[in-house]
Amino acid sequence: MQTLAPIILFVYNRPKHTRRALAALEKNLLAKDSLLYIISDAAKNADAVENVNQVRAIIREPWDFKHITIIERQRNWGLAENVIDGVTKIINEHDKAIVLEDDLETSPYALTYFNDALHRYEHEKRVMEISGYMYPVEHPKRLPKSFFFRVANSWGWATWKRAWNHFNPNIDALTAHFKRKDIRRFSIDGTENFWKQVKEFKAGKINSWAIRWYLSVFNQDGLILYPRQSMIQNIGTDGSGTHSDLDDVYRVELATQKVKYFPKEIVENDKAYEAIKYFYAHRKGNIVERLIRFLIKKFGRK
Repeated sequence: MQTLAPIILFVYNRPKHTRRALAALEKNLLAKDSLLYIISDAAKNADAVENVNQVRAIIREPWDFKHITIIERQRNWGLAENVIDGVTKIINEHDKAIVLEDDLETSPYALTYFNDALHRYEHEKRVMEISGYMYPVEHPKRLPKSFFFRVANSWGWATWKRAWNHFNPNIDALTAHFKRKDIRRFSIDGTENFWKQVKEFKAGKINSWAIRWYLSVFNQDGLILYPRQSMIQNIGTDGSGTHSDLDDVYRVELATQKVKYFPKEIVENDKAYEAIKYFYAHRKGNIVERLIRFLIKKFGRK
């Protein structure tokens, strides 16, 4: 019988998001049979204390999982350090894991998808991650129900110890060999700001575990499995999070059925590549749409 992957949920100071994330996760078909680890970061400052305490009360409620292990940090670790430490320790114990954050709402079929894919590609070394999120591309029905793409996604994902062992936190080592052609491949023909994130990390402007994970996967010529219909909705792009902005361009319709098709051939899907590249290039809209989004972010919604 297939052993279900443990779920790791990272939470901080957003009680409403945390409750919504847990409520959706609890409705998953495999929730009652799954181990759940909840890692709660400590308040960064006095302003965060009340919300952190509210979150810690919510995670102690009797949620319906096989077993819940709560890890409460005694100091503020920050998301990057938390994820790297939490994933490493739990995946070393269980050999695989499903990783979520407090601003991610799951489809009821998400855990089924993650576990089926983890089982199917367990020994396929080039498959390094299972992504739960899928971009709202144009004409999605032209794509297979699941497919491979090169970009490691951080909005609900799963992996194995064999893949996570390649994670390297040293961004200088990860990028030492990069040439112009590598930067272009990494940034999907220059349509997404992944290389900008690398430069911002090196300049100390951001502290992202996700860009280092994508680099680690990219350097292994790894592939990520994506579902055609997203298993994850990011509910944190409402301006409430430490690393989020007010943005609707990534909003999706959650999957309403189980994924039954998984590709046999371990190659990047050309149609998916072009569809996602088009989304990256056009997601910000025209000049008027960009101006409206800028004003909303700057002044907020009334």
